[in-house]
Amino acid sequence: MANEMQNKIVMITGATNGIGLESAKALAGMGATIVGVGRNPQKCAAAAAQITSATGNAKVEFLVADLSVQAQVRQLAAAFKQKYNRLDVLLNNAGGFFAKREESTEGMEMTWALNHLNYFLLTDLLLDVLKTSAPARVVNVSSGAHTGAKQINFDDVEFKKGYSGWTAYGQSKLANVMFTYELARRLDGTRVTVNALHPGFVATGFGHNNGGLMRTGMNVVQKIAAKKPEQGAATSIYLASSPQVEGVTGKYFSDSKETKSSSASLEVSAQQRLWALSEQMVTQRVAA
Repeated sequence: MANEMQNKIVMITGATNGIGLESAKALAGMGATIVGVGRNPQKCAAAAAQITSATGNAKVEFLVADLSVQAQVRQLAAAFKQKYNRLDVLLNNAGGFFAKREESTEGMEMTWALNHLNYFLLTDLLLDVLKTSAPARVVNVSSGAHTGAKQINFDDVEFKKGYSGWTAYGQSKLANVMFTYELARRLDGTRVTVNALHPGFVATGFGHNNGGLMRTGMNVVQKIAAKKPEQGAATSIYLASSPQVEGVTGKYFSDSKETKSSSASLEVSAQQRLWALSEQMVTQRVAA
């Protein structure tokens, strides 16, 4: 077993399947201690056993949390800090696509809650331990779908009017990139880097939660055109572990290479406005 990540602690959200699981396997294979996150206890236990079996690395633990629920994101961060005093890599990977508008148990539109506010809140809650562990890395899994969103719909980010699954998804992935850029500026001088990535079109459980024709169609398309999960995880693994990106921050990657994100994602004033809105939405949830 290679030892590039020996003595490194890596948290990976959405690590029970797909590119999250493959990222966990690869980084465990490099010697990292893996703290995976999933919402299903049985799937978490199975994934932990699978990672250890595949790599021979027994330093694998899963914490259970539904990351669409801010209260559980806060509980997750607290549980992690209770057990660990350092964090070398935070890989924000959990996300989903919702064809029909759904709300979390806290009454938040699911795409925005899971795909964006989860990244924003969990990262914020773990920033203190990331800073004390520096050099440390935050890796945000976004998507090329962010280019389909011309801007953040600040007047109605939860799409209470005129919901479209793809529009909401594209907006959330745009938010991932914009959050990355704004956070990179705020972390200047801390030796904590943050980068975003497009994993490519990958054969995972993406969209399968919607059932019916959506699930059937996604299965067919994935079999024909999609990357295998281990291929889709390659850029996540690269950004989490490669010495080549040590100190690189505030960038967007695809196929393990820096590339340009959409023009909308580069608007600094919109990035700052998104940050302020996100702060407000997570603070409101605490008050509620």
